[in-house]
Amino acid sequence: MVHGIEIDPLPHGAPSDYAELDASISGRVLTAADPEYDRGRRVWNGAIDRRPAAIVRCAHAGDVAAAIRFASRRRILTAIRGGGHNVAGTAVCDGGIVIDLSTMRRVDVDAAGRRATAQAGVLWGEIDQASQASGLATTGGIVSHTGIAGLTLGGGIGWLMREHGLTVDNLLSVEMVTADGDLCTASERENPDLFWGLRGGGGNYGVVTSFEYRLHPVGPTVLAGPIFFALEDAPAMVRFYRDWIAAAPDELCTVLNFRRAPAAPFLPTAMHGLPVVAVVAMFAGRIDQGVEVLKPLRAFGRPIIDLIEPKPYLSHQSMFDPLVPHGWHYYWKSCDTAGLTDDLIDTLVRHTEAITSPRSYTLVFHVGGAVARVDEEATAYHNRAAQHILNINAAWVADDPDPAVHIDWAKGFYADVEPSATGVYINFLGEEGDARVRAAYGGPTIERLRKLKTSYDPGNLFRLNQNIEPMAAADGGR
Repeated sequence: MVHGIEIDPLPHGAPSDYAELDASISGRVLTAADPEYDRGRRVWNGAIDRRPAAIVRCAHAGDVAAAIRFASRRRILTAIRGGGHNVAGTAVCDGGIVIDLSTMRRVDVDAAGRRATAQAGVLWGEIDQASQASGLATTGGIVSHTGIAGLTLGGGIGWLMREHGLTVDNLLSVEMVTADGDLCTASERENPDLFWGLRGGGGNYGVVTSFEYRLHPVGPTVLAGPIFFALEDAPAMVRFYRDWIAAAPDELCTVLNFRRAPAAPFLPTAMHGLPVVAVVAMFAGRIDQGVEVLKPLRAFGRPIIDLIEPKPYLSHQSMFDPLVPHGWHYYWKSCDTAGLTDDLIDTLVRHTEAITSPRSYTLVFHVGGAVARVDEEATAYHNRAAQHILNINAAWVADDPDPAVHIDWAKGFYADVEPSATGVYINFLGEEGDARVRAAYGGPTIERLRKLKTSYDPGNLFRLNQNIEPMAAADGGR
């Protein structure tokens, strides 16, 4: 039994079955005998080491439909891979099949209509490149090698969210293949209930193969970058920051980054490896206005270095890329908070002092603005009133002699911030169970999502995700 749904044992499938599937699609099927198999099963989080029976590399939506029908008929465990960037590693599974969208990478930009259409294997850096050629962008991830599919379906936070809303607030339509292998479109006009659920409900309802986004004039030059402070100055600085952002305009988005100082050439050598906090800022409006808005922050205290400057939006979007490469091992804990209380600030500082890995870090995103002005019931994304999203990231390399100490650091840190939690962002969850999924949505939203799940995927084929359970017959499902 999986999530309350009776299922048959999950066979790997016979080699001849996969040969038949391979012959029927435009893409190709990889099995363990294929030289590309090991590369194909790797995902961003190097801690994930799973061996699917087959990886179905799809060339278009028709291939996706064929793979879904194949998996559904044989009741084979099925994972869906877009960018493969989810920390829980749900893009790959042991023994089942992976429906791999990573080669579906087309992006089309309608500059006059300020719209972009992108296939589900596209990464945020690719849609940014295509849209910035016309001075346009939409809210996307803060790491350019994040896949658009998972980030969008979970909500989508990024540097433009306070001015233009979440990624889902800029989603105009999707093309999706259902659990029956049928192709459908969802938008405000077509299948609006499904469109509501896809904007925050994750990959529970089918496989989205194409996304259409609203674009906005952005940059191409923005005022952006980090200001670093020694951790000993953090209690006073973050208290100042808390008061300063209370009146921040929507064009300004900031993230606090608590970590050990990286051995980067722009930081004094004496600071390398010492605990620091950085305020990373981006002002999306006019540069001269941004200079005035950021002046109080830049004048505060005794920063180690101030790297805020006019820079290409594309450069800022990829700034975090070197700090979260593919192949490191990651473990996350996360929550939403209503504000930065004195106790929470002290907890952030205390656990940064105790950080166990030079690669670990904690991010505190300032939300609000346009995100909070969207009605709570307009999309499945929950807890729009949250002022901050806190993400504790334990990170280490494969040959680390004691990974458990880093995981324990993250768990202990989260235990101390949990009293401040008001919810959790679904895209920041690891494998944490049904209770945490419910915390991401709240009661009324998750019940509506369950009804939708029952309509579109009553057998829970798409369960390798932050899963929304279908309703069983006893509670009104089929």
